[in-house]
Formats: sequence, C-alpha cells, structure tokens
Amino acid sequence: MVERYAREEMKKLWDMEAKYSAWLEVEKALVRGWNKLGLIPNSDCEKICKNAKFDIARIDEIEAVTKHDLIAFTTSVAESLGEESRWVHYGITSSDCIDTAVALQMRDSLKIILEDIKQVREVIRIRAQEHKDTLMVGRSHGIHGEPITFGLVLAIWYDELGRHYKALESTLEVIAVGQLSGAMGNLAHTPIELEELVCAELGLKPAPISNQVIQRDRYARLMSDLALLASSCEKIAVEIRHLQRTEVYEAEEYFESGQKGSSAMPHKRNPILSENITGLCRMIRSYAIPALENVALWHERDISHSSVERFILPDSFITTDFMLMRLHGLLKKLVVYPKNMLKNLNLTGGLVFSQRILLELPKKGISREDAYKIVQRNAMKVWSDLQNGKSAVNEKGESLYLQYLLADSELVGLIGQNAVRECFEFSYYTKNIDSIFKRVFGDKNKK
Repeated sequence: MVERYAREEMKKLWDMEAKYSAWLEVEKALVRGWNKLGLIPNSDCEKICKNAKFDIARIDEIEAVTKHDLIAFTTSVAESLGEESRWVHYGITSSDCIDTAVALQMRDSLKIILEDIKQVREVIRIRAQEHKDTLMVGRSHGIHGEPITFGLVLAIWYDELGRHYKALESTLEVIAVGQLSGAMGNLAHTPIELEELVCAELGLKPAPISNQVIQRDRYARLMSDLALLASSCEKIAVEIRHLQRTEVYEAEEYFESGQKGSSAMPHKRNPILSENITGLCRMIRSYAIPALENVALWHERDISHSSVERFILPDSFITTDFMLMRLHGLLKKLVVYPKNMLKNLNLTGGLVFSQRILLELPKKGISREDAYKIVQRNAMKVWSDLQNGKSAVNEKGESLYLQYLLADSELVGLIGQNAVRECFEFSYYTKNIDSIFKRVFGDKNKK
C-alpha cells in the first residue's frame, strides 16, 4: 500500500488540476501582496481569495481561441469573480506565474523523492547489518578477486545513495525560487518588496535576478542530479541481475506464489524487477540532455523550453518516484543465498588468497618480482587443473592452491607451512568490517 500511495501522491502533483491550482495559488498570493502594499482594497482582496476558481473545461475552450494557456486560465478565473477580477495577474507576466508555480510543484515533488531515497537507504542499511559477515567473493572484470562480505556491497550502495540525497537536498534550495519581476525582469511594474512578500508566503525565495523567466540552469541541475541518482540505482539493479544468473545464483528477486517467469519455459524465474528498474533509469537519464539544452534561450527568453518541460518535469519525477519505490520493494524482499556465496568463493580452489601469500614474501627479503613469480606459477597450475575438471579441493578439504603452495619447497623454505596455512583464513579479510561499517553508518551501525 505504501508503494501505491507514493506513486499516486506524485502523479497528483502533476495533473492538470494541480497545475492550475498552483497557478491560482500564485495569483492569490500576488493579490495578497498588493493588498499589503496598499494597492488592492481589502474587500477586493477578500473576494478574490475567497471566490477565485477555475474550470478546466472552460480553460480548454478559451485556449482553443486564444492559443495562450495563461490568458485562458486568467479569463476562466475572471469569470468566477466580479469587478475585482481586474486585480488578478496585475503587473506580472505569464512566466512570473508559471515559473513560480512550477517551483512549487518541483519543490513538493523533490521532497517526495528525498523521502523515497531515505526509505531505500534504510532498507539497505537493515540488509547490510543482516549480511555484514556473509562471506562472498569480490569480483573485478567479472573475475574472482578476494573474499569480501555481502554487507560491504550493501554498505557501498547506502553510502552512494547518501551522496545523491545530499546533492538533491542542496538542489531543493536551487529550484525553490520564484519571480514576480515583470515582462523583462526589471521590476518596473512590481516593486521588489512585492516579490519578496509573495515568495515568502509561498515558501520560496525570490530569484536574486531574473528576466522573463527563471534561468534554466536550475532545472538542468535538478535533472542532472536525478540522472546521477538513476545511474546509481541502475548499478544496484545490474548487480542483482548478475547475482541472479544461474551460474552465479547468490541472490535473486523474491518470486511470488503463482508468479510465472516465461510463457514457454515453466522453470524460469527471471530478474524482471531489476530489469525494469534498469529501463526506468535509462529514461530518467534521458531527461538530462533536453534540460541542459534548455539553458540557452534566445536573449535568455523564448519558449523553446516550454514544450520540453511539459514532458520532462512530470515524467522525471513520476518515473523516479516509481523506480525508487520499486527498488525499495526489491531490496526488502531480496533473497540471499549465503551457502552459494561461500560455494562460489571456494570455486577457484583457493586462488582468492594469492595476494595474501604475495605480501608475506617481501617480509622475508624477497623482491616483489620474485615473490610474484612464486605465487603466480602455482596459481597457473590451479587454473590448468580446474580447466581439466579437477576438483577444487581434495578429500582432506584442502584447496588445490594450498596443496601446490605446500608442495613448493622454495616457498615453504621461506615462510614455513604454518604461515602458508594461515594465509587461507577468511578472518583476515573481515577484520576491519566493523570499522568500515562505523564509518558508513555511524550511530546506526548497531541498530
């Protein structure tokens, strides 16, 4: 229910009712501002604020003739009033109303996105604590590297999304600005005190300077930050897709009772949610380019940005909200297989401990080059055996690599058998996890 409610809440911020309601909110705030400055009589102000309303069907009807949406809107509002309607939209231009209203929509929408990120980070934190000590293999280039834990993977995601949260929190200040500076932004017809009064009432800051529009670098920053957020979310989705591959099978999306994976192959359980998230993130990133192109307008003012923003603003917020809530549900229900993680960690017959051996030899006076040769020549034997189908461990439970290293007289002569065996202990790789978690999660580390 939470997931569904969040999406509906966001959608309502961008439907036609919300659009015109935001416009009307700005126009009423303008009337109250003029009233405080002594231009509009109290009675007219009260009538406008009490009775002003719009009719969407009527707006559409008027716009079909005027070809101007703001004029159609103000005409519809005027029809709901009497002589006091002369004060509606007094002294300002279309963009004063529209850009200030859009700032309200963007502000409220971004607050929802920020809350979404908090929820996703919280479920990641919980899962990270759950799997802080769950051993798995770390991979680079898709190849096994050294032992890590799944908790460390999750902690990276938590930390990364935290940076996006801070960036968007800062961007909230950048986009939450309004203007009532008039047709050319010179405040000739609207005193600066009016702009400050109206913006304060609306919970916005007045843009320090504007022309006929709010400058679009603000919007571009928002879209760029959402694009970066999407890139990190796709990174999480791609990792889950990889972990669910049959050859890996270390984690998978929760498979509902009665769910079907394939119309042709009844056995299939596909990573459909993370694939969907990947696609949604591609769409979110695509909105950044037109937003950047909107920054350069003719003499800083034309309407080439308008048609673009009618798409990218509602779509980016609604899609980001949907994607984040889907990611939240995916991570909350993600099924993790620690036994398979350990199985894969041991898949290469102990090769994941090669660096541990390498670092012991220089302590005995061996050059790094010679140490590398000793460690690598035994590792290559293991690769050869694995390619030929030999078991990664013997009947004693000793890994192939350990067997070869113990049989290497030069190596054993340098550090001894006990030291070689000690290099194959997992605890060496997990000894600093608590310290890492403390840095990432702070006081939440043990909650």
